[in-house]
Amino acid sequence: MTYLIASVWRLLNIMRRTIITGNGLGMALDPVYFSLNRAIASVWDDPECLSRIQKQLITECLTRQGVGEMPQGEEDLDILHRVVLACQYLLRIGRGDIHWLSDHGSEFPDAIKKFITAVAWYFHYHEHILPCNFVESISGYIQETKSHIATLNYDNLLYQNLIERGVLRGYDSALVDGFHRISGFSCGNLDRKYGRDFGYYLHLHGSPLFIEANAGILKQKQGNAREIPTPHLVLTHVEHKPSVIDSSVLLKTYWCYLDHAIRESEKIIIIGYSGLDDHLNRFIKALCGEKEISIIEWNGAGEREERIAFWSDKLGGKAELMRLDNILDYDDWEN
Repeated sequence: MTYLIASVWRLLNIMRRTIITGNGLGMALDPVYFSLNRAIASVWDDPECLSRIQKQLITECLTRQGVGEMPQGEEDLDILHRVVLACQYLLRIGRGDIHWLSDHGSEFPDAIKKFITAVAWYFHYHEHILPCNFVESISGYIQETKSHIATLNYDNLLYQNLIERGVLRGYDSALVDGFHRISGFSCGNLDRKYGRDFGYYLHLHGSPLFIEANAGILKQKQGNAREIPTPHLVLTHVEHKPSVIDSSVLLKTYWCYLDHAIRESEKIIIIGYSGLDDHLNRFIKALCGEKEISIIEWNGAGEREERIAFWSDKLGGKAELMRLDNILDYDDWEN
C-alpha cells in the first residue's frame, strides 16, 4: 500500500524539465565534420546537387554583395534568402504568358530549397555516435520524468538513439514528436489523452526527414530516407528564422508546444547551444521568469566571466553556467 501511494504521488508530481540541445553535441564529437561551413562546402562540391547554371546564379548573388563565390555560413545564406523572397514575389505577380523572371530565375527558389535540404542531410550522413554513458543517462532520466527535449540541430545523434531505446516510440512511450507512423504529422497527435503523461520531442528548426506528401507532412524512416527538398527547415540567417517558422504548420506547432513544455517544467537545461539564436533567447527569457536555467557548454567557448555576462544578457539573471572539457561527459540531469 505504501508503495502504491508513493507511486501515485510521484506520477502526480512529475518534476519535468525541458532540455534544449544544439549543434554542440555533434561539435563535441567532431568539430570539423559538424561545422556548418564544412557542410555547405561539401554540398557545394557535390555535382549532383546544383547544376552549373544554378551555382553561377548563386555566385552572382554573393559577389554582387561583396562576398565570396560560394556560401560561407548563415551570413551568406541571408543573401540567398532575400533573393528567393524576391523571386517568389515576382512569380506571384506574373499572369498568363507574362513572366517577370527567366526560366532560371523561376527555378531559383526550388534550387535553394534543394541546396538547404542537402546541407541539413549532410548532418545525417556520418558514422559518429554519442557516448553510451551520455545516451543512457539522458534516456533513463527522460523515462523517469517524462521531461521534454527541444532540439535546434538537424543531425540524428540523439533522436535516433531515443527511438532505438524505446524512449520515443508510440503514445505509450516517454516522448512523442507528433508523427503517426501512417498518417504523418498532426497537431492533435501531441495532445495528452486517456491519462497519458508523455513529454515532447520538439524539432524547433525542423528536420530533413520531414517531407510534404499526400497533402500532409510525413516523416521518412532513417533506413530508406531520400533527399527530398522540404520547406520544414530553419537553415538561414537568424533574422529570417522567425518568418520561416511562421510559414510552416509543423514548426509553428513545435514552438507552441515549447511554450507548454517550459511552462510546466520546473527547470530548463541547455546543453550544446551557442546562444546565438535570438528568437529562442527571447522566447526563453519571456517564459522562464523565476525558473532555474542551467547551461552546460564547452569551456573553450570564451572566458568564463564573459560567458556569464553573455548568458545573463540573453536569458536573464537566473541562468547558471557549467563549463566542461567535453559536454558529453554531463550526466547529472537531476541536479
